[in-house]
Amino acid sequence: MENLILADELASKGKSKQKGVQLHRLKANENLQRLHEMLVNKTYRTSEYGTFKIYEPKERLVYRLPYYPDRIAHHAIMNILEPLFTAVYTADTYSSLKGRGNHKAANAIKNALKDVDGTTYCLKLDIKKFYPNVDHSILKMMLARKIKDYDLLWLLYEIIDSADGLPIGNYLSQYLANFYLAYFDHWLKEVKKVKYYFRYADDLVILSGNKSELHGLCHDINDYLLKNLKLELKGNYQVFPVAARGIDVLGYVFFHTHILLRKRIKQNFARMLVRRKNNASVASYVGWAKHCNSHNLLTKLLITNNVQL
Repeated sequence: MENLILADELASKGKSKQKGVQLHRLKANENLQRLHEMLVNKTYRTSEYGTFKIYEPKERLVYRLPYYPDRIAHHAIMNILEPLFTAVYTADTYSSLKGRGNHKAANAIKNALKDVDGTTYCLKLDIKKFYPNVDHSILKMMLARKIKDYDLLWLLYEIIDSADGLPIGNYLSQYLANFYLAYFDHWLKEVKKVKYYFRYADDLVILSGNKSELHGLCHDINDYLLKNLKLELKGNYQVFPVAARGIDVLGYVFFHTHILLRKRIKQNFARMLVRRKNNASVASYVGWAKHCNSHNLLTKLLITNNVQL
């Protein structure tokens, strides 16, 4: 019960105005007690998913579960599992992890590019329909090797099998996705001896001073993913010189000497300033821009639109 109470607090943080949270608050103690009984008696079943589409940064179908009981249950699971998962990850994965995230990944790439000779070329790739193609049997086998609590495994399996692949939008999915690729990360670092590797969800960036080495590595990566995880790379992988075009990732374009905002981010920022409907969003874009070489861009946009921060 203590874990469920904590999970309720964490799941509702910043969401007190949501209808599901407000309905739960009307009988929170009763709901948590009922959830506790469902978990103990193994009668818990994942609720029916709702779905909606998002269009930025690309079109995706997002799944949504009710606040009670599902989002509380997912937070309760991660209260226990997060330290275990984090211990498995290499230092090269950044999405959905406390203390890492977008800006830490950007700083890591920036620091790597100081080694100009060792980062002449970039291999940029991502995994084809990663979340929908996560194989349940492989994921459950990986979890069973790491977790020996059979009650917890029952609960995880029930949630995993509630939808195809890993549903984008599920609180638990982002952590299971990172875990699914964790041993792939170790293979790249420890077997393939890749020095400069960065993974944000299913977007991968590898830097090297040897172009042919990157082409060979791409072939090996695709083989590994097919044989071990039943995944495959998108056909649009790229090997290119960093100096010629920069590395377009994380909303920035990285060069050895400077970092720019991605073109689409600049366009969205300009539109936001024109509309000026949400000061918090404007501040967010400004914060984003301050992490790259954008002083002239910021000055021009803010003066043009008569914005003071």
